[in-house]
This record gives sequence, structure tokens and C-alpha cells, in this order.
Amino acid sequence: MRSPWTATKTLVTATLLATFVVHTGWVQASSNAEFASEAVKRKKNPKPKQDKGAGETTQERDRRMMRECKGRPNAGACEGFAN
Repeated sequence: MRSPWTATKTLVTATLLATFVVHTGWVQASSNAEFASEAVKRKKNPKPKQDKGAGETTQERDRRMMRECKGRPNAGACEGFAN
């Protein structure tokens, strides 16, 4: 024979379990829809363009070094550029 408390304990346990499942996100259908809509709304911020300044490019530097290092010893800044 069952006691009346057994049915009450079962009902309370089932209610608490259902509440826990809903509040912790185990039910994925509704919460995924909410997160997906938020993800669509957010846009990535574009990266700011970096100012390269007024300096010379690599090609310009190579040409200048070849021009300036002619006839100089192959050392220091002229290393690899002197002929």
C-alpha cells in the first residue's frame, strides 16, 4: 500500500526537475533561437586602417641602398648591397 506522501514527493520532484531543466538551458530549441537572432544582429567592427607613414617601401629602400653603397666596403648598412 502506498502512502499519500509518495505521490506528493514524486510530484514535487518532477516539478523541481522540470524547473531545473528549463532554467539551466537543457531545453535547446527556444534558447538557440534567441542566441541565433542576437548573433545575426551583431556585426564585427572593422579593423582600423594603420597609417604606414611617409617612410619608404622595401623596394625604394633596396634601390637607394644599391645607389648609395656603390664602391663602399661591404659592411654595416651596406652589407649585401655593395658591388
